[in-house]
Amino acid sequence: MSRYRGPKVRVMRALGTELPRLSRKKPERRPYPPGKHGQARRKVSEFGLRLLEKQKLRMNYGLSERQLLGLVVEAHASKGNTAEHLVELLERRLDNVVFRAGFARTIPAARQLVSHGHVLIGGKRVDIPSFRVKRGDVITLRASSKDNAAVAASLATPLSFPTDWLTIEAAERKVTVSALPDVTAIPFVINLQRVIEFYSQRT
Repeated sequence: MSRYRGPKVRVMRALGTELPRLSRKKPERRPYPPGKHGQARRKVSEFGLRLLEKQKLRMNYGLSERQLLGLVVEAHASKGNTAEHLVELLERRLDNVVFRAGFARTIPAARQLVSHGHVLIGGKRVDIPSFRVKRGDVITLRASSKDNAAVAASLATPLSFPTDWLTIEAAERKVTVSALPDVTAIPFVINLQRVIEFYSQRT
């Protein structure tokens, strides 16, 4: 399954939560699922609950089904807590770091910045959105991109949640990975155990 490219607020209404990386818009005007029966009470099965949590994670980070499955498999193979390691893998993606730094309003916009060659790590261009940053990495924008109008507009409206594991120097268009992220990095309510359970029957 490819990445979703349709209406962003519709997705958030369907999932019942705000996804800050998908869109800065809020589903406040119609805070119920879309469709003719959106306001009707519906009983959700255990499978449906697991699917819902999985979709929150996939849509927020802008991943295809195959990409998220691959990360879950990798997290499961690692030592320690699978859910915690999955969050770390998701947060360390370069497109997410560019978004977290405030250089882009959404993950899709951050992915575009990266793929178009605007982002440097240690002074070298990296154009792979899924590139995994590590502690100590210094991410900057190319000199000709520092005055990019979209970047300036994004920085003018800072994110409403903290990113403690990054040291952000907005004026210099520079961000340093000062620590590794943990489960508190996700700025919305999600049941990660249900995500792991969803994939446990498919791996």
